[in-house]
Amino acid sequence: MENKEDFVRIFDTTLRDGEQCPGAAMSEDEKLDVAHHLSRMNVDTIEAGFPVSSQVQFKAVERIAREVEGPRIAALARAVRLDIETAANSLKPASKKRIHTFLATSPIHMKFKLGKSPSEVLKLAREAVLMAREYVEDVEFSPEDGTRSEWEFLREVCEAVIEAGVGTINIPDTVGYTTPEKYGELFHFLTTNVRGAEKIIFSAHCHNDLGLATANSLSAIKNGARQVECTVNGIGERAGNTAMEEVVMALRTRKDFYGISTRINTQLISRASYLVKTITGMVVQPNKAIVGANAFAHESGIHQDGVIKNRETYEIMTPESIGLESNRMVLGRHSGRAGFKDRIIRLGFQPSGDELASAYNRFMEIADKKKEVFDEDLIALFTDQSMKKVQPKYRLEYYHVSSGSNTVPTATIKISIDSSVFEETSTGDGPVDAVFKAIQKITKIVPLLERLLISPVTKGTDALAEASVSISYEAKTVVGKGSSTDIIEATALSYIDALNRL
Repeated sequence: MENKEDFVRIFDTTLRDGEQCPGAAMSEDEKLDVAHHLSRMNVDTIEAGFPVSSQVQFKAVERIAREVEGPRIAALARAVRLDIETAANSLKPASKKRIHTFLATSPIHMKFKLGKSPSEVLKLAREAVLMAREYVEDVEFSPEDGTRSEWEFLREVCEAVIEAGVGTINIPDTVGYTTPEKYGELFHFLTTNVRGAEKIIFSAHCHNDLGLATANSLSAIKNGARQVECTVNGIGERAGNTAMEEVVMALRTRKDFYGISTRINTQLISRASYLVKTITGMVVQPNKAIVGANAFAHESGIHQDGVIKNRETYEIMTPESIGLESNRMVLGRHSGRAGFKDRIIRLGFQPSGDELASAYNRFMEIADKKKEVFDEDLIALFTDQSMKKVQPKYRLEYYHVSSGSNTVPTATIKISIDSSVFEETSTGDGPVDAVFKAIQKITKIVPLLERLLISPVTKGTDALAEASVSISYEAKTVVGKGSSTDIIEATALSYIDALNRL
């Protein structure tokens, strides 16, 4: 097998653990979009989903296995025959495949969740790996809640699954309980005391409940881990998972300390962050490390002066290293197709002729309304355009809103449904409420609005705005997105997009 010392493998679980974040569910097409981008980034393994959990999950994993080349495709399975068989079936089309099976090993989980004794868990773990090996050569095992497990018992479990033929052992900090010092000590203990440790890869999987996920993962690497399980933007259950971009850039920036790096194409990090944010509707906080809007911003006069004289005074990495431009190239209404195409390609997109033409037309609409069009505007409009692969059922044709301090907010909406156009007028508590109620009249669908987020893509009063709406209807929850220089239009587009997803 390959040398464990050469690089840190990135096991991306955005499509599995990340998608478990409330409100972050993705469609099959959206999962495929993310998987293709992760492949371009040179991610080592993509955990595509939990196939046994639903037919939708199974189909998404199967499609990624069939259509995404490059990375190893992994599927999650509990330590039972049905899960493992289902995972194996979903992975059949993949040229490189892995079954990732797990079983809890902490005293609290074994007693209250499993109702099993340590000896029973030890036996089940070994049997699960043997079952998975019937279908694939590459098997990963995770002792769930590993950081709250007894170390000697963990050692026994590791030795049992190594004997059964496992290739990777992941030690998950399932509830974000550990600290960098203790997590590092645990990896040192396992890598030096487990019989057969030299044959396998040890992996770190951390949650961010105490804000320590990245620090814990880096400590594990320092103590022998050669795989990190992470998500784009750190999305995931509760406080999220280890952020992939943070680990990758920490290893790159501080290679003098860690002495090891990943194989990730870091210039595609910014694009990955934006793609996941747009698809899931999970907004990235401005001060988020690496990919936040303020990560490379300098407002202080002292900082600005230092950066002008030498960027390294206040920048330990460059915006270009994650795919951003340090100096924004501004496009406007007088820009031609050649300049637009060059900028789009440099931002990491690979448009077809039709996609480029459609995106350019949308760009000109925005340029007519704005003095300046920034990189973020281009990313937003092109991402929106690239996702519209299927002709939507509902399309916004026209809207008019009347609102004021002493008037009742009123909205008139025209929507095309197939080849017919329908118009309705409604009042509401505010202009957005009036718009939504008019849309409901036309579509005859009245969902529960769970969340509405509106955020500017760029600075200025003429900034392109992004709207993200989450709605629930008949036990389905979907997220819709829309963008426009008009926030009312952006919210209307996001609401209609959500209805189309239903």
